[in-house]
Amino acid sequence: MIVPELASDFKYFEKEVFQRCCALGREVLKEALENWDIQLMEERDCNVYRHKGKCRTTIKTVMGEVEYRRVVYTYQNSDGKTVTVYLLDEAMGIEGSGLMSSLLSEKIALACCEGSYRNAARSVSEMTGQTISHTAAWGVVQNIGAGIDAQELEGAKAVQAQSGAGEIGAKLLFEEMDGIWLKLQGKSRKEHGPGKEMKLAIAYDGAKKEGKKHYELTNKVACANFEGAEAFHKRKEGVIAGTYNIDEIDMRFLNGDGAAWIKQSIIDETIHFQLDPYHRNQAIRTHVKNPDMRKQILKLLYDKDIDNLLIYIEALSNSVDNEEERENLATLWGYFDNNKEGLVPCHRRGLELPQPPEGIVYRRMGAMESNIFSILGNRMKGRRACWSINGGNNLARLLCLKATQRLPGTLQSLTTLTLPEKYAEEIITGLTPAKVGKSVGKGYNGFHKTIAPPTPNYKWLRGLGSLRPLSGLSK
Repeated sequence: MIVPELASDFKYFEKEVFQRCCALGREVLKEALENWDIQLMEERDCNVYRHKGKCRTTIKTVMGEVEYRRVVYTYQNSDGKTVTVYLLDEAMGIEGSGLMSSLLSEKIALACCEGSYRNAARSVSEMTGQTISHTAAWGVVQNIGAGIDAQELEGAKAVQAQSGAGEIGAKLLFEEMDGIWLKLQGKSRKEHGPGKEMKLAIAYDGAKKEGKKHYELTNKVACANFEGAEAFHKRKEGVIAGTYNIDEIDMRFLNGDGAAWIKQSIIDETIHFQLDPYHRNQAIRTHVKNPDMRKQILKLLYDKDIDNLLIYIEALSNSVDNEEERENLATLWGYFDNNKEGLVPCHRRGLELPQPPEGIVYRRMGAMESNIFSILGNRMKGRRACWSINGGNNLARLLCLKATQRLPGTLQSLTTLTLPEKYAEEIITGLTPAKVGKSVGKGYNGFHKTIAPPTPNYKWLRGLGSLRPLSGLSK
């Protein structure tokens, strides 16, 4: 390796080392795959699989593109036709070429959740040995999103067939829903207009204290989609059933802003709806400008006197002289009248609640506005971002899994690229007594040959080989 002369070129030197390490890793992986292919060739049934030569293929990894050769075989299928097959591809559970490793897919997916596709492609290209374009990053998200969509739809079908059941048992389940308007582009814009509401739902079984005043929602699941209310509720139930044993749920609390699509979830008496406190209080602040009126409305709400609250707001709307103020009060009355069953929060209704699981507490609902921003808004809204229906849905699925710490596990389940068990075994190589004196304590650093920088400016680099542990430094 040629070391640059100037100490300020350490960045260049670091990049060179990194690239060489990636090159070494590609060679190791190539050798492992080709050795595996040789093993499969020797163990195959020669009477069935005929060796027809080797073909090249490529796998994209975090170290860069790994090109290797594997044997192609032919065999006669049940119809008597000659079929071509790669035993190595079958053993790895893959098809075709130009594949991408699960680790690289995960890196790209996480980067796309943090910023634009262009920025994600740039950051992945800079931090790995693989160069990708923003189009490739977009394609990864679409492929992964399609796989997640298939899993969610299967979960929805399982719930309808009463066969879906997760592992977590919860007697009380908290659900919160809201929507966010996103700008559309292309054909989606022509079909649906300039914007469309994306629905978001979260569910959790309580909260866990993480700090003096900080609580974290426990076992949270989330799903988001542009689809209609009926389809979205089926999807939401499938996502819930993937984590929770729905047969054990005795009671549900539903928090929302009162939208019709949210209240369609109220299908029986076990579901208790409450109007989201943020939207309820925002409506009061927006439509009631008089502080005395506002104070009286809040008092009636606190006293749970809903009938007199509606009478009071209606009387105010009929008594004020200002036309705008009258319309605002009438709007508030209509909003509260449509959601009067949810004006009293669930925790103040005197309901008999089941005992919470160990380490979990029941807290007041109202986390939806924060989740709308942290899950969807922070990435998908603003910055002149526009979406197609499918593109927005696919990214939203990744964002939901990322927010609930389920993205890595889901990506692992969607990829089938695995190496044989022997490459996962820990190999411990011992030294013979004759080699101990030559390798231990003699400054052997694993390299056959190295060139020390000739200039005094690299004295610090030469000293890296003589660093001592902290325990050996003099005080």
